[in-house]
Amino acid sequence: VQLQASGGGLVQAGGSLRLSCAASGRTSSIYNMGWFRQAPGKEREFVAAITWRGDSTYYSGSARGRFTSSRDNAKNMVYLQMNSLKPDDTAVYYCAASSRRYGRVVSDLEYEDWGQGTQVTVSR
Repeated sequence: VQLQASGGGLVQAGGSLRLSCAASGRTSSIYNMGWFRQAPGKEREFVAAITWRGDSTYYSGSARGRFTSSRDNAKNMVYLQMNSLKPDDTAVYYCAASSRRYGRVVSDLEYEDWGQGTQVTVSR
């Protein structure tokens, strides 16, 4: 599976961004799609996940209530709508695909394929 993330940018605190992730290739093998982020000097962390069918979503504590993950079956796209952004959200955001139905969606070890990352910068 090939993944292409886009939609990052510079935004002021309190603003919004929508990240997109385009999937291609063997998309029939995908069970979960995840969003992770990595800030400078920090480990990569889980942000959100959605089943490829779109019937279940999962969020980290920091994302819950502010971020929403969705998908478009027809376009093989997954989205992460980010509202009320904070400077602490500044990071490179990655989308990832997992073929494991019963994997731990919060663990990056469960994901086999990764996009290239898109930079999100939130200014004060």
